[in-house]
Amino acid sequence: MIDKYQSIKTIKGIFIHTFLMSVALTCLLPLLWMVRCSLMTNRAIFTDKSLIPHEIHFANYLEAWSKGNFGAYFLNSVIYTTCVVFGIVIISSLAAYAFSRLKFPGRNFFFYMFVAAMMIPLPGSFVPLFVLMNKLGLINTRFGYVLCMINVGLSMSILLLKTFFDKMPKDLEDAARIDGCGRLGIWWNVALPLARPAIAVIVIFNSLNVWNEYILAQLLLTNNSLMPLQRGIMHFAETNSVDYHLLMAGLTIAALPIVGIYLLMQKHIIKGLSSGAVVG
Repeated sequence: MIDKYQSIKTIKGIFIHTFLMSVALTCLLPLLWMVRCSLMTNRAIFTDKSLIPHEIHFANYLEAWSKGNFGAYFLNSVIYTTCVVFGIVIISSLAAYAFSRLKFPGRNFFFYMFVAAMMIPLPGSFVPLFVLMNKLGLINTRFGYVLCMINVGLSMSILLLKTFFDKMPKDLEDAARIDGCGRLGIWWNVALPLARPAIAVIVIFNSLNVWNEYILAQLLLTNNSLMPLQRGIMHFAETNSVDYHLLMAGLTIAALPIVGIYLLMQKHIIKGLSSGAVVG
């Protein structure tokens, strides 16, 4: 009986790991193909069928950086991503702490409004966002674009952080009050340190959204010097021809920072996702 149980458990484990490995390969193969093509010439991409290119051209990255004006666009994306993620973390953590710990009229109504906003697709909010930014005179400004991107990421961040703050022991708050902390002191010294796994998830998800955003930037920013990194990639996709080797090199450059952030925060992200899955 024990041997039969062990055999079923082993077969089940093999099946699960095989399935997970196939999913991982499905996700990794496009990235590997992108890196492979970034090291080849435009002609070799369609003629060289080998997994590893016969001729490797690292100069593609330098050409893509200079031809696509990646220096200015890269700096813009770093500024936008840093400002947006910082704003989302501060605003969402304050709002989530208020929804979790403070009692005020309409608390549940406003919280459910934020949750309901997650069901609205981003393109569905383009028109009201553009009208609002136009009336405020923030079209074609960095500040207006940052405000819009903060708005995009607030709902999910508030929901995730509120889940963490709801599980925070009240004894810690009482101890902080004895030490002389007010509401803001408890939020800064107790709530935020405990929510580091959730904050890591918020940072990587919103960094990915801002870093890869192009359509909203195209709508709000008309000055080419204010455009993010994705605008530089579009230089390689012209009307009549596409420089695939430079396009892949540009995509690889754009992907590296996000991959680096994920690797640095991997443990916190996994902990945050697994902890946030249980509400209680």
